[in-house]
Parts: sequence; C-alpha cells; structure tokens
Amino acid sequence: MSSSSFTASSILLTYCFLLSCLVSSSQLATDYYSTTCPNLLKIVREEVQNALRTEMRMAASLLRLHYLDCFVNGCDASVLLDGRDSEKFAVPNLNSARGFEVVDKIKSAVESSCRGVVTCADILAIAARDAVVLSGGKHWKVELGRRDGVVANQTAANTEIPSPSASLDAITSKFVSLGLSLTDMVVLSGGHTIGLARCASLSNRLYNLTDPNVASDLKTRCPADGDGNNTVPLDRNSRDLFDNHYYKNLVSGKGLLQYDQMLYSSASGEAASATKALVERYSNDLNVFLDDFAISMVKMGRISPLTGYNGQIRKNCRVINN
Repeated sequence: MSSSSFTASSILLTYCFLLSCLVSSSQLATDYYSTTCPNLLKIVREEVQNALRTEMRMAASLLRLHYLDCFVNGCDASVLLDGRDSEKFAVPNLNSARGFEVVDKIKSAVESSCRGVVTCADILAIAARDAVVLSGGKHWKVELGRRDGVVANQTAANTEIPSPSASLDAITSKFVSLGLSLTDMVVLSGGHTIGLARCASLSNRLYNLTDPNVASDLKTRCPADGDGNNTVPLDRNSRDLFDNHYYKNLVSGKGLLQYDQMLYSSASGEAASATKALVERYSNDLNVFLDDFAISMVKMGRISPLTGYNGQIRKNCRVINN
C-alpha cells in the first residue's frame, strides 16, 4: 500500500469510527458518580496505593488491563470475565495479563460504599489513571459512565491486540481502526516506560540489539532454552518511574520490544517518518510526553463504551449478573 492510499484509508477509518462512537462517548462525564458514589475516586486511589506498596509492578499491570480491555469489544470490562471464551486465555494475554485480584479488591471496597452503582469498566479506567499518577505521571480527569459488557471475545483478543512483532503499518492500522491517531499510538506506547516484558515476546529482538552490553544481559536473562515466562524490565533505566526514558532508549537503539524500536528505526515510509519525529520530541521533553499521554488515555477510554441501558453493572467483575 502506498503512503498516500494508506493515509487516505486511515482518515476514512477514523472518520467512520468517530461517527459511530459519537453518541455513546458523549454520555461519559467526569462527574458521573458525584452524587451516587461521591467517595469513589478516593476509594480506588487508596486500593491502588495499597497494591503498589505490595508490588510496584502492579502499576504497569493495571494500566495494561485498561488498554487490553478497550482494544477488544471497547472499554466494557470484558477482559475481566472468566469462562471458556475468556480473553484472559487469548495468546497476547496468557501468562501476561495480571492484576485481576487487585481489581477484585477495588470492586469489593467500592461495593461496600455504594452497592450496585459503579461498573467494573469505570474501575479499570480510574485504576489505570491512578497507577500512572502514583508512578510519576500527570493527573487527568477520567470520563465515567461506561457499562459492563456481558460477553468476552477471545477470538477478537487474539486478532485485535497488536502483536509486538507486527509491522509498523499493521499496528498503526489497528489503532486507526479504533479512532486513535498515529500520535496516540506513539504516546500510548510510552506506557512501556514501566513494567516488565516476558522473554517469549523478545525472541525477534534478542539478536538485533546494537548495544553489546544490553544484548549480553538480555541473553543471560532470556536464554534460548530458558523459560519464556521469565521477565525483564521494559525500561532498564527506571522500571517503576513513569518518565520519558522509554523514548531515550529508542533513540539510542535500546528498545526492548521489536515494535518499540520500530517507532524510531523503521526503514522508510510516511508513518515511520512521523513516529521517529514523535519519539525524538518525547525523548527531549518529558512534560510534553506526560501531557500528551493524558490526552491519549482519555481518547482510548472513549472506545465503544456501552452507555445508558446497554450492558449492566456487574456485581462481580469476573462474571455477568444472573
């Protein structure tokens, strides 16, 4: 596909998606629970703080849960559902998606204060924001009012969640199909400034690193005959701090995942040129990155929400109501 046709199709996809989501996303509001559950934000913040005191890695896990949720069926908490078609067992999530017990604790605390009022989908959105803020990121107001979905979609989770080994154009197309821009893709990828990656996701990258020290360390941590579920920090410089070192790593050729490094080092093309410029911009200006990240998180939270009388308010985030 040529650059011009790719750009035109991207614009058309974005336009159509935004039209289809306009009504539902317009029903979201930052003060949605101001009267029905006035202590909601305080309760969620306290539970996320408790989780991070136990394990700082949980910040990345909660952030990723919101992302995994929104990219499949929209932001409807379908990623939390148990069962045979659970998205938890999709290839991108198996032995990778985590934090479900923390969400259970948050839900329980919220239910104790305001029973049957707050959805699991909204809890995921608030917890993701708090995880970022408590790791050093900037605060943003979370739009609320999503309803919980009643079905999981393991098939879609296997196809719609971008693979770290996919091409730049393929991953860009997935973001665009959900109403997100190329800038959103680059800035949301900055979430990899915290957390860990499984060795299994590095197989296409281990022997393409230009820094011999990084390559040697990763081969030691992720030997060819080792356990693919072993983990390594996504950002070697500050694994638990939400900063712009992720982009600095890309500029110096030290991106951990193949997809990450492609944002800066892809050979050619309009998208590659644009992502490289954005990586350089964020690597040079922490505040710009943090501001843009907050904006893109709000946009991601608007992906196909169920609102009004659609969906339900689950009593237990793992199962639909009887």
